[in-house]
Amino acid sequence: MEIIYILWLRQLKKYWRSKARIIGSLGQPLLFMLAFGFGFGPIYAKAGGGNYLEFLVPGVIAMSILFTATFSGLEIIWDRQFGFLKEMLVAPVSRLKIMFGRSLGGATVAVIQGVVVFIISLFVGFKVLNWWLIPVALVAMFLIAFLFTLFGTGIASLMKDVQGFQLIVNFLIMPLFFLSGTFFPLTGLPQALKIVVQANPLSYGVDALRGALVGLSSFGFLMDFTVLAIVVIILLGVTSYLFSRIEA
Repeated sequence: MEIIYILWLRQLKKYWRSKARIIGSLGQPLLFMLAFGFGFGPIYAKAGGGNYLEFLVPGVIAMSILFTATFSGLEIIWDRQFGFLKEMLVAPVSRLKIMFGRSLGGATVAVIQGVVVFIISLFVGFKVLNWWLIPVALVAMFLIAFLFTLFGTGIASLMKDVQGFQLIVNFLIMPLFFLSGTFFPLTGLPQALKIVVQANPLSYGVDALRGALVGLSSFGFLMDFTVLAIVVIILLGVTSYLFSRIEA
């Protein structure tokens, strides 16, 4: 358990030391909230959808967690290039513990990022409907974060090139983000698009956050958390296998 704590703490320290990283990672969520939230707000209201900012913010929080969590896998490639990964792998410690500690740290950083975006959204004009469901929202944030940290770690375990990792990750997570129901309701979609959205695990994370924060849910909490938990368990097994075969 000690190695898990050390790696978790290392991830947190690296996050707090990088002020530019913290500020830079808030630019995109803020842009989406201001440009989309207020830009499309009147159109959404005229269509009878209500307050678009309140609909949008849970998806933007999930987006912030998604990008932060997935790109945490990039540190594996950096550690491999600078030799730190080799030192960890030759240590008499289970690779499963190393992978779990790193993933837990990356997920914690992603949740912090999501909480910061949530706080900023309150100043922009977002209103929480059910404050007593905030713990449910935090659980949803953690599941999203842990899921996509495992996802990023699994991809990084297969690669040695930073540019290649960035290209592949962007190619994969952009469709996941745009087809998660962040920008549009899931009701009334064409059948083909509806199937794609329902097959996207991020859709259930966004839905859980939206249900907890503003009371809007398409699948229900039981379905949301069941799907997220199942995908986390599957990815935990797959990522553990890939990381166990990694070569420094």
